[in-house]
Amino acid sequence: MTIETLTRIARINGVAINTGDEDIAPDELQQRAYTELLRQTAQAAGLLAADDKPATDGVISEAAAAAIDTLIEQSVQVPEPSDEACRRHYAANEAIWRTGERVRVRHILFAVTQGVDVVALRKRAEGVLLDVRCHDDAAQDAFSDAAGQYSNCPSGAQGGDLGWLTSDDCAPEFAREVFGHAEVGVLPRLVHSRFGLHVVEVLEREAGVTQSFDAVRGAVAGTLRQQSFVTALRQYLSLLSGQAAISGIDLDRADSPLVQ
Repeated sequence: MTIETLTRIARINGVAINTGDEDIAPDELQQRAYTELLRQTAQAAGLLAADDKPATDGVISEAAAAAIDTLIEQSVQVPEPSDEACRRHYAANEAIWRTGERVRVRHILFAVTQGVDVVALRKRAEGVLLDVRCHDDAAQDAFSDAAGQYSNCPSGAQGGDLGWLTSDDCAPEFAREVFGHAEVGVLPRLVHSRFGLHVVEVLEREAGVTQSFDAVRGAVAGTLRQQSFVTALRQYLSLLSGQAAISGIDLDRADSPLVQ
């Protein structure tokens, strides 16, 4: 998706959060809007001095940042996850808690860069994936040749070989597709990551050891707590948006009280 820039002035309760002569991506403008909502709410709650100045460049004062932290701590309540909820999450995501697992991998990277035609890039990647999967008798040579020809990763010069990896060596979205599975060989699907599209071949696997629930219970609870916090914060911001006068930007708005 192409990132559009905005030049109109957005206001939160009449306070401008940008200037009309700057180009700003929608995500950044939205972040500024939510920050200003929280800054104004902190002032109304007496957590921030009334003379604290708003920012049109997205950089708030240190006092405002501290007040917003206090406001969120007071207003966004996150329940402690139950033991049952922790056990369900653990059972559904055992691969996450596996230690020592390693895979020997090679890949062909089709990098997604600014201005690239993603549809055309995907078609090219899917064509290469099909080609290397159809050359079982000489898969190694076909994969190596394709990596040298198409890959945007420096490993292409070595046939795409990344060597032995652990999940910590990879971007999380890449690791989810490669680790915790039994597949060996060229994966039948493109792997998506923040870097682009990957044709991946798993050459070897070394199984790891899954840690017991008791050993990782604290980490599981922390994961669920963070998920609950994100949900509650979104609800709180939606409620604040519903109570504010907003112009020049669309925000999720809720008129009903926060429901935990």
